[in-house]
Amino acid sequence: MFFNFGILESVRSLLWGTPLFLLLFGGVSLVLALFFRVVVKTNVVHIVQRRRATVSYGAKLPAGNIYYKWPSWIPRIGLAVIELPVSNFQLELKDYEAYDQDRVPFVVDVVAFFRIDNTEVAAQRVSTFRELIDQLRVITQGAVRKVLAGANINQIMLERATFGQAFTNEVKEQLGQWGVEPVKAIELMDIRDGHGSKVISSIMAKKTSHIESESRQEVAKNNQAAKEAEIAAGQAVDVRQQQAEELVGKRTAEKTQAVGIANQTAEQQILVQKKETAEKEMAVKRVQEVQQATIVKEKEIVTAEQEKQKAVLKSEGDLKAEQNKAAAIEAVGKAQGEAETAKLRAPVVTQIELAKEIGENMGYQQYLQAVKSIEVAGHIGVEQAKALQHAEIKVIANADGPANGLSNVMDLFTAKGGKGLGFSLEALAGTPLGEKLLDRLGVNTKTENKPAE
Repeated sequence: MFFNFGILESVRSLLWGTPLFLLLFGGVSLVLALFFRVVVKTNVVHIVQRRRATVSYGAKLPAGNIYYKWPSWIPRIGLAVIELPVSNFQLELKDYEAYDQDRVPFVVDVVAFFRIDNTEVAAQRVSTFRELIDQLRVITQGAVRKVLAGANINQIMLERATFGQAFTNEVKEQLGQWGVEPVKAIELMDIRDGHGSKVISSIMAKKTSHIESESRQEVAKNNQAAKEAEIAAGQAVDVRQQQAEELVGKRTAEKTQAVGIANQTAEQQILVQKKETAEKEMAVKRVQEVQQATIVKEKEIVTAEQEKQKAVLKSEGDLKAEQNKAAAIEAVGKAQGEAETAKLRAPVVTQIELAKEIGENMGYQQYLQAVKSIEVAGHIGVEQAKALQHAEIKVIANADGPANGLSNVMDLFTAKGGKGLGFSLEALAGTPLGEKLLDRLGVNTKTENKPAE
């Protein structure tokens, strides 16, 4: 970002002191402040080089962890920044070629853990963290080479932890000049042959064969000791077995003697015990007979008392049952009488109430008469229908409408019905079909002109 300061100065002279200038200046300042504002992370320190001072920004630092990163090309307020971590970082020497005091070549792997203790000192030494790592690598390589060159290869292989601490002691003073300190002892991870060298392999083969030889010697010694121990153990077992047999014989004789004495004593004790037992059995038997007699007597007394109480209870129960039965019969008879009385009075009361209601209500009397008339007419119609059910009667109305013909089958038996029947026959005879029908029925509809007498 570049500015033409001449144009900027001209614009400033024209707008200086005006409200618009102040507004624009405030807005631009705010935007620039937001654009260049930096918040430092918790595991990083920013070493800011100002015009006359160097200030470190980060978590828990006096200056805080916020600043404005003005570009270095801006006069007076421009600044330079170096970012360095405050967390632990790792440095590795992989396949580093070294020599022992006899100039025997070999390759080692070394791992170291450091952290920046004084960020301002570190910022004075380097401009970037990568540059710091490179310089620490050179320091570590020099320390490793120096320490290993003063020892024998066998010693180096056997005492790795000792040499790791020696590496740490060697670099500690130099690390302080870079503001860095070791977190833990430098570790010698591995040592092996370099390209075209077999020194380490030979030493390991020699060590392996030596260990194997010692192992075989120890195995032979152990086998010899085991055999000797087995022989000694066998002898001891034989002696102990003979002693055991002798002891067993003595113990057997003592046991036989003790058993005989014990048997005699036991027999005597048995006879004494039998006598005492017989006496005790007789006493027990007498006591049992007395107790048995007492038990039988008490049992008979209890049985007689039970029979007496049972008879009393049965008599009382029978009396109570008869009383309850008589009361029940009395109650049933009384209830049946009341029920019969109510049953006989019910129709009479109903008829009396109905007659009273009919006598006082003329409309209800007329209603009953109409119902009775309808009932009688219905019976008459049913009987007439039964009488005409099987009669072969056909009714033909030749009037101008059915209403002017026969209105009832019973009209056939009246003068009106007969007249109507005659008219019907004449009308039927007036048609060819009706004439043929009447001929088949044997009815002569034609009149012959007889000579007048």
